Amino acid sequence: MIKLLKKQYALSEQGAKDMLVGILAVIIQAFGLMAPVGLIYTFTNDYINGVSLQNRIGVYVVGIIACLIFMIFGNYWQYNSSYVSTYKESSKRRISLAEKLRKLPLSFFERKDLADLSSTILADTEVLEHSSSHQIPQFYGSIICTVLVSICLFFYQWKMAIAAVWPIPVAIVIVFTSKKVQKYFVKKHVDAKVDLSEGIQEFIEASRDLKSNNAEKDYLSELDKKIDDVERKAIGNELGSAIFVVSAQILLKFGIATVALVGSSMLIKGELNMIQFVCFLLVASRLYEPMIATLVNLAALNGLQVSVDRMNRIFNTREQNGTSNFNPKGYDIKFNHVGFSYEDGKDVLSDVSFTAKQGEVTALVGPSGGGKTTVSRLAARFWDVDQGKVTIGGVDVSKVEPETLLSVFSIVFQDVTLFNNTVLENIRVGKKDATDEEVYRAARLANCEEFVENLPNGYNTIIGENGSELSGGERQRISIARAFLKDAPIILLDEATASLDVENETKVQSALSRLIKDKTVMVIAHRMRTVAAANKIVVLANGTVAEQGTPSELMKSKGMFSQMVSIQTGDKQSMSA
Repeated sequence: MIKLLKKQYALSEQGAKDMLVGILAVIIQAFGLMAPVGLIYTFTNDYINGVSLQNRIGVYVVGIIACLIFMIFGNYWQYNSSYVSTYKESSKRRISLAEKLRKLPLSFFERKDLADLSSTILADTEVLEHSSSHQIPQFYGSIICTVLVSICLFFYQWKMAIAAVWPIPVAIVIVFTSKKVQKYFVKKHVDAKVDLSEGIQEFIEASRDLKSNNAEKDYLSELDKKIDDVERKAIGNELGSAIFVVSAQILLKFGIATVALVGSSMLIKGELNMIQFVCFLLVASRLYEPMIATLVNLAALNGLQVSVDRMNRIFNTREQNGTSNFNPKGYDIKFNHVGFSYEDGKDVLSDVSFTAKQGEVTALVGPSGGGKTTVSRLAARFWDVDQGKVTIGGVDVSKVEPETLLSVFSIVFQDVTLFNNTVLENIRVGKKDATDEEVYRAARLANCEEFVENLPNGYNTIIGENGSELSGGERQRISIARAFLKDAPIILLDEATASLDVENETKVQSALSRLIKDKTVMVIAHRMRTVAAANKIVVLANGTVAEQGTPSELMKSKGMFSQMVSIQTGDKQSMSA
């Protein structure tokens, strides 16, 4: 049972155990609500049989107090087991999701849409939290309690039991068989909300470009359509559930009618006395009340599976594992007949072989889509190769735990990610336990002091979301300062100066020249002048190594590299003319 609950509702083992306790508490609570029926039955029986009520007053008082205690205890236990434990489990679930995401390869986040991922972590977790506290224990508890009471009724008077119980399984079947329909509507609603979230996020990120191109009105018009679509899907989702639930709830009402009809017939025939008849009417009324809520819960659980499936897709994603014992013999990066594809049947790299030696700068150049970025990501094990092998110092990177492997890499991306924090803390991302002096030294090496001195609070200036208060060159220099602070033996530079003006590029190049000294360096570049001082050039085209060698060797060979240099040199001459 515990394994079933864990799988069905993405619970931890302790969460599944707590849910079982919650179900038991709901059963106790339900019986507590049934207890007054027994007291009313006793009172009615005494009254009809002429028993002196004054002599029995003590029994009734004790019975009322016992019922109240039973109900209070049941409600208290049910609250603690269903709500308090649920919030503890929800906390564990969020932490386990975060831990899982931490262990997933970085390629996972490139494949996964950010709005979809955020919706799973936030919205789907909240849906499961609500269901775990308000619906799952109540559903199973009510079903079990109803079954137990129904069994007792069959032992007491089977004809009346049939009259009372028959609508319940029929109503459950009606709602249960609607599972596929409800799942369809819930999925449509979730997809519409994710699409809307993407649209809002995209509008916020691209608002400047939209305004500058007078496209804001058109974009907002499309966003309005997405909002309307969410509303339509929400109505459809509610309607799709309500049709089945309301039909089943109406059917339950017929139970009281059949109890009255069958009971009246049996009463006339003398097969049933008045006390039994009244008792069955009371029990039937109490029997259907929790079942009405149970049907709503069942409908909610039908739709819950969509959220659980989305979470399980994260939990079931294969992690990149490996040893944390990483002792390479130097830091040469070697690609040995490497093949790779992002999708089956679509090769991105084919038979790629080259070595980036320690103490040298290896530049990856070539036309767009040639595989340059893919090569750098395979070196850092963002992805695992399909064929061949990538080694660092003779060690296969696919055998090394990703966090351990990344500890020897400093990566400077073209698109820098900064946080809404101080300059000091943004640089400290490179080494979380670095002292302020270490941060200042890294900043000086990266030529950050020049612009930091002009900030209102120097290194303690808040730079805005993703460094919105800084220029592109300033943001890039903070990224380089992080790399200085980390001081890793391998440097990956992914178009680090591609979007900078000449002045900022010169300053960044100056900082980079200090950063890459005595390290294994792989540079991705489109500007040929940025790789003129490289020790080795690897030209990638159509996923293969078109040519490799020193810049002078490749210029003499008059191959692809020579042509790229000529084209860019020609462009510059034309521009200067």
